[in-house]
This record gives sequence, structure tokens and C-alpha cells, in this order.
Amino acid sequence: MKLKTIPIFLVFFIMGFGDAVGTLVGFVTKEFNLSPAVAGLLPFFGFLAFGLFSVPLGILAEKKGQKFVLVVFLSLVLAGELIPIISIARYEFVLIPIFFIGLGITALQVVGNPMMRTVSAPGMFSRNLTFAQFIKSVGSNAAPYLLPLVVAMGLAWQNIFGVLAFVAAAALISVSFLKVEKESGGTKQSGASIRSSFVLLKEPYVLMMVLGIFFYVGAEAGLNSWIARLLQMKFSPDIDTMTTLGVGFFMTALAIGRLAGSFILNYLSPKKFFVLTSLVGVAAVLGTFVPSESVVLVSIFLAGISFANVFPLIFSILIDSMPERSNELSGLMVMAIVVGAIIPALMGVAANESVELSFIIPLMIFIYISFLAFNSLKHSKAAVQP
Repeated sequence: MKLKTIPIFLVFFIMGFGDAVGTLVGFVTKEFNLSPAVAGLLPFFGFLAFGLFSVPLGILAEKKGQKFVLVVFLSLVLAGELIPIISIARYEFVLIPIFFIGLGITALQVVGNPMMRTVSAPGMFSRNLTFAQFIKSVGSNAAPYLLPLVVAMGLAWQNIFGVLAFVAAAALISVSFLKVEKESGGTKQSGASIRSSFVLLKEPYVLMMVLGIFFYVGAEAGLNSWIARLLQMKFSPDIDTMTTLGVGFFMTALAIGRLAGSFILNYLSPKKFFVLTSLVGVAAVLGTFVPSESVVLVSIFLAGISFANVFPLIFSILIDSMPERSNELSGLMVMAIVVGAIIPALMGVAANESVELSFIIPLMIFIYISFLAFNSLKHSKAAVQP
């Protein structure tokens, strides 16, 4: 593994560690005596950046270069984490920094993924991106425990920003000293624009792969949201036990799957692994319909294993097919992450009739992803004019 990948792995840890912001809602509500609606603006401002700025950030990376964008927006993340340390006299002193952090994390997501290709050895992009997703999941899984730990140490809740600032500063320094011989973007002659980015969707393969990200993110979030309810309805009235068991199985499997995927990709091509993992995903979701608690639990675990690698595989396979448009493609795919949040809501509507019925939605999604995987096997390098 090249040393140049280490700063980018740290960037991915920052992406996951940023999930700690979501744990602030209760403390902020109490600190400022807010209504639930007003307190809800906190995570909303974080997610708003993904929807509004993903595509423009891809264009900025194309024009100014990936390293430039990483340095600028890591600095923004750091600024957003330092402001609440200085003062939280008003709610705005928390809300505005959260938007800065959300915008910064969006940029890291848009640029960090294709940047991994830039710093990876030839043929190692899919493997490194899969391992980066594992690093990100480590940060995400650690985030919910960080704030309680800070408070348990007798510190004020806002001191969590100091911890986040330390990690962001380390990432900023490491990226600043990163020497990149050749990266995508950074040319004044680049014709990248909002229009040229969306024109990429006219290429059927690009559209199908971006939709794959949209559906996959929704399916993962939907399963994470409804697994406990499914187990409760089928096997036990104890929702707390089912939440711990089902969601714990799924999240653990996601982490294991990403780590295992980074190892498997040393020996199996990304496209063949994509086919394998998508088929396991279909079988796993089908298993949740079986009237056996042990079979359903095993299926949930296998679903996590198979879901774990879909995002980095779709992302890396598409980027490798059009490396010259990597920044624009990244912007489109990151934007699709936010739009995918509609899937859990659709599962909720279906669950009004039957929770088990709602699992038909992730089943159909994984059938579609399997189609994408087989289609990728025969797909060659795409060519789309801006």
C-alpha cells in the first residue's frame, strides 16, 4: 500500500467521525431550550450541503484540482469545529459551524473518493476505496460513543469539537504535504460545468450506475431502519432486544464486509466481485422472508456483508470507465446519496400494510444492482462529450 494513501484514509476517517454531529441534538436542545423542530435544523444543515453542493464541488475539483479542494474544505471543517470552542453564546454559533462542517464533509466525500484513485497504485483503486470505506465505518461507529465519553470525563459537551478539531488538523497537515504527481482536474482549460455534469446522465451506463448509488444508499438505510421492527413483528415483542440484535448484526457485518472486501479485491477483479456480492445480497434479502429466526438473523448478517462493498465497487468501476470525468461523476454520485433517503420513507409507507411487505423494496433494489453488476462485466470504456 502506497504511503500517499494514508492522508486520504485519514480524510475518510474524518467523514465517518463527522457523524458525531448527529449526537449533539439532545445537548443543544437542552442548552438553548429549543423546540424539537428548531433543534432538528442541526442535522438538516449538515445534510443540506450534500444536496446543494455535491455537483458544484465536483466542478471546482475539476477546475482547481483535488488537493486544492481538500485543503480548502478541511480548513473549513477545522474552522467549523473551532468556533463552538470559542463561544456557544447563541444557537447560531453552533448552527453555522455545523453547516461549515457539513459543507466540508461534502467536499471530502466528493473529492476524497476520486482522489483515492489518484494516489493508488495501478489496479488498486477498488481495493483501497473499499478499505477506505472500512476506515470511514470505524469513524462512524466510534462517533456515537465520543460525546458521552467527553461528558463522562466531566467536560462540557461542546468540548467534543476540540476532539474533532484535532483530527481535522491532523488530516489537513497530512494532505497539505501530500505530493501528487498527476491528478484529475486542476486545468484552467477544463470545460466542466453544472450542465456538463448532468449531460453525463445521458450516457445510459452512467445513469444506471448513479441510480445504483441512489437505490443502494436507500436500501441500506431502509434495512437499518426496519430490521428491528421486522424481527419484533415476526419473533418477539421486545423491540429493544431486537434493535440491539438485528441492527448490531447488520452494522457489524458492514464493517466486516468492508474489511474482507479490501482483502478479496487483491485476488478478484472488481467487476467479478461486484457480481458475487450482488447475488449474495439478493439471497440475503430473500432470507428475511423465511419464518425462522435463525435463518433471518443469518440473512441479516449476510445482507450486511454483501451491502458493505456495493458503494465502493459502483464508484470505482464507473470512475475507472471514465477517469477523465472523475470529479464530475463523483459529484453526481454523492448527490445521489442524499436523494436515496427517500427509500426508507417508501418502506415506511409499505410497512403500514406489512413490515415484511416493505422488504420487497430492498429485494427489488438488489435485483437491479445484480443487473448492474452483470452489465458492468460487458461494459467497456464510455465516451461522453461535455
